[in-house]
Amino acid sequence: MSGIVAYGTYVPKYRLKLSEIARMWGKDSVEIETGLRLSEKAVPGFDEDAVTMGIEAGRRAVAMAGIKSADLQSVYFGSESHPYAVNPSSTILGEYLGIGNNYFAADLEFACKAATAGMQVTLGLLNSGEINFGLVVGSDTAQGKPHDALEYTAASAASAYILGNKKSEIIANILLMSSFSSDTPDFWRRDGEKYPSHFGRFTGEPAYFTHVLQEAKNLLVKGKFKASDFSYCVFHMPNGKFPRVAAKKLGFSEQQLYPSLIVDKIGNPYSASSLMGLASVLDIAKPKQKIFFVSYGSGAGSDGFVFETTEMLLKKQKKTIPVLRQIEDKIYISYSQYLRQTHKI
Repeated sequence: MSGIVAYGTYVPKYRLKLSEIARMWGKDSVEIETGLRLSEKAVPGFDEDAVTMGIEAGRRAVAMAGIKSADLQSVYFGSESHPYAVNPSSTILGEYLGIGNNYFAADLEFACKAATAGMQVTLGLLNSGEINFGLVVGSDTAQGKPHDALEYTAASAASAYILGNKKSEIIANILLMSSFSSDTPDFWRRDGEKYPSHFGRFTGEPAYFTHVLQEAKNLLVKGKFKASDFSYCVFHMPNGKFPRVAAKKLGFSEQQLYPSLIVDKIGNPYSASSLMGLASVLDIAKPKQKIFFVSYGSGAGSDGFVFETTEMLLKKQKKTIPVLRQIEDKIYISYSQYLRQTHKI
């Protein structure tokens, strides 16, 4: 059986309060914060992009795993803000980590579920015996057009996971996985355009909830599980409201969901969102606990996984920088500084 061997995360220090955005555009910040259920978001530094953040997360994952970088045999990099249109992020990451040359590599795009798609690809390689260790990264410097609704939630962070098939190294076995996909263009960005477009409220019920709930139900039926079988649940977090509604509809409690809700504190870092939530859960989980997980990517699709932690988790937890500790290490910036750092205005 294959599973998670290690993970690493990176949250930029800079924060922008939603009240600062609202003030700029003459909006009611209380109404916005209440509706989205978050009050600030993580913002990259002037010299940070999806690759630099992915490198930081990848380094931390390798350190937690206690393996050599050269042991990694695949690198899949999921993002919708790759720095280059033509020049892979995956090989830049592989070069920096010193993996060598004999590894599978690819950049993946599927909105916010690009990295979880990478996990599925890596699991295929592991279960076939083609590789023993593979690295998957989800990293985004998510941008929303100024004065657009996305500007309030689009955030930045990176998550890296090392998957493997050596039982003695695994911290969480992957018991089950599946996907639910469709052609539902709720969110898109044409080639050459700087900012994404979206259908506003259409991104909720017909898009996010249809895919997340259907994939979750498929996963429960396939594994013959019920919500009470799990210690934790994790869902993609485009805002603070959607995952709470999804969890409630599926019968999960606030206690099962709350540890994953990083969106309340840093916003939606797109490809890193659900995987950051998973890392936050793994930071505090105990052995033999099941975790229910469903990602979401506009376009649209959801990937579902069932994880079960092992005794090895307790040993490796000591080697990571907890997500919540990174979140609390922050510097607030003004809206004008935000424009200079993220939009280069």
